[in-house]
Amino acid sequence: MYFVFFVVTCPVKKIAILNGPNLDRLGKRQPEIYGTATLKDLERLLRAEARVLGVALTFFQSNHEGALIDKIHALTDAGVDAFIVNFGGYSHTSIALRDALAASAKPAVEVHISDITKREPFRRKSITAGACIALISGEGLPGYVAALRRLAKVR
Repeated sequence: MYFVFFVVTCPVKKIAILNGPNLDRLGKRQPEIYGTATLKDLERLLRAEARVLGVALTFFQSNHEGALIDKIHALTDAGVDAFIVNFGGYSHTSIALRDALAASAKPAVEVHISDITKREPFRRKSITAGACIALISGEGLPGYVAALRRLAKVR
């Protein structure tokens, strides 16, 4: 009696997490709004969840709009499957970031640690969210985990 086994391998989904201005200051900047966890804490949290979900992550943070746009282009060209973005203050002002994300034609979820609908009037509207399949706001760092779980399911 012979047994034949077929191993089907699926490529690992690649998800990029892009954080914009001032997110490198997590843990120090307005902890009453953003909490005391750092950007490294967020990366550890997401890496642990990624292992469970079987996805690969890439992290990038910049305080510069052009660097974020360049990274979207480079990651798209490199074959990234999806994006989790928190463009910080640029979310409310940057048509260029929205255009770059839309041009990637990749699913994206925008995350905000604080609830932007309960912040200053100029923060309540996100321009960049229009290029995303979802917006998660006000869930703290677990909002990133929710975004990761959602994108891990997207085909």
